Amino acid sequence: MSIRFYPVKTPATEGGYTISVNGMTVPTDTARVSAMPYNRRWPGHQRSLDQTEVIQFLSIEADEPLDFEITLPEPTDKVVLRPYSLGVTPELCSDGKIRFTLPRPAYFTLEPYGRSNALHIFVDAPETNIPDKNAGNVIYFGPGEHDVGQIELKSGQTLYLDAGAVVYACIKAIDAENISILGRGILDNSRNVEKILFEASEQGNTAAVKNATRQHTIQLEYCTGVLIDGITIRDSLVYNIRPIACRRLTIRGVKIIGCWRYNSDGIDMHNCEDVVIENCFLRTFDDSICVKGFDCYYEGDVEKAVREAMYRGGQVYDVFRNVLVRGCVIWNDWGKCLEIGAETRAEEIRDILFENCDIIHVCGPILDCCNVDYADVHHVTFRNIRIELDENIPAPRIQNRDDEPYGEVTPGYQPPIICGVVAFHFEYSAGGTRRGINRDLLFENIAITGGLKPRASFSSHSEEACCRDIMIRNITVEGKRLTGDELGLSISEHCKNIVFEG
Repeated sequence: MSIRFYPVKTPATEGGYTISVNGMTVPTDTARVSAMPYNRRWPGHQRSLDQTEVIQFLSIEADEPLDFEITLPEPTDKVVLRPYSLGVTPELCSDGKIRFTLPRPAYFTLEPYGRSNALHIFVDAPETNIPDKNAGNVIYFGPGEHDVGQIELKSGQTLYLDAGAVVYACIKAIDAENISILGRGILDNSRNVEKILFEASEQGNTAAVKNATRQHTIQLEYCTGVLIDGITIRDSLVYNIRPIACRRLTIRGVKIIGCWRYNSDGIDMHNCEDVVIENCFLRTFDDSICVKGFDCYYEGDVEKAVREAMYRGGQVYDVFRNVLVRGCVIWNDWGKCLEIGAETRAEEIRDILFENCDIIHVCGPILDCCNVDYADVHHVTFRNIRIELDENIPAPRIQNRDDEPYGEVTPGYQPPIICGVVAFHFEYSAGGTRRGINRDLLFENIAITGGLKPRASFSSHSEEACCRDIMIRNITVEGKRLTGDELGLSISEHCKNIVFEG
């Protein structure tokens, strides 16, 4: 039995929590997160810091029960530990401290003040996949700070971030086979900033201003046999992990934190095959986990560029298939939690399973299939999903000008639990004329805690481009199974055979 506390280069001075684990006071790290669901399409400059806050997070490793004692920065009369499925109830003691025992490794948040100033705690199981740091195919970073800038992985290489390492870098791999990104260190993207091509101060924009180039934290293109295991990604400029046309991809035990900049999605994948994402924690400012076709962000003839990307080097990448997402904990500060789309340039997107995930905070649609291109999206399942809804959920809003305030929380706002859409989108569809279909979708065993009356909605583009053959089964609220009209189900014209089985 053992505990390992990861070294912290710069212990937290903001947040104000003091944490003791099994009688030992431990240092915490910090990350900047979104403080309000206020977003824009890229307006020519980065988001204002007054829309954010700095929080603390603790990362450790253990294979024994852990007794936590936490001293708060300010008094409170209520504390919540999420996800509820952990079955851990924190005790708010008479001395003002919080105490609880964690029986096993888990990723969770402690919330004495609601969504604000939450404490994130990541307890990993003991690390077993440790390469020889002196091997010729291993790129090793030990404890301490490393300002690297760019890392490009080649076939057969392993990048290892040891506990206590903070590596300031972007990672890229193209046409690589059998590569790994491992360790308990932090991949920090805070020094990756947008390159401004010309000054622009766009107000009221509904589409992204093209005055800057921005680089994703981990970009994988046409790679086969990829493992990302155990690392923490902090402060991504755009997407945290973006695999394009990759095969045999596994992402597990990854912690994504510190997302506050525009479009800092979690894991957004494009036309991949044989993907497993498991036991990860994601707190994102934009969509959390997305299964997408190729997107529309190409210069010139978009359709020609997509064809070249799909049929490349004698290989075919026109189908996205075989995806398993399980055991993940998701806090979404803007956008959608588990999503197909919105970009769906693929002939098929099929055999996708989201299961046994905890959604602990939301702002927008939660389980979503949004088809704005031409994919035949079918055999998609959302099963055994637990959704925790706040008493008051801040509604996502679009900021039209730099000095426009967010305003007050809208009373009674609640996003739809389930969405299915086939539509044309003026930007994401990039002028394409083909529309797809959503069929053979299953939403099953969805357990909701808190919130108002749950809603689901489906809409279709036409008689052919439609949502059809969809089953919603066993939706519960506070353990009570919904029947009849207890689910607010909205179905538009052209939708077919959408069934709610109470």
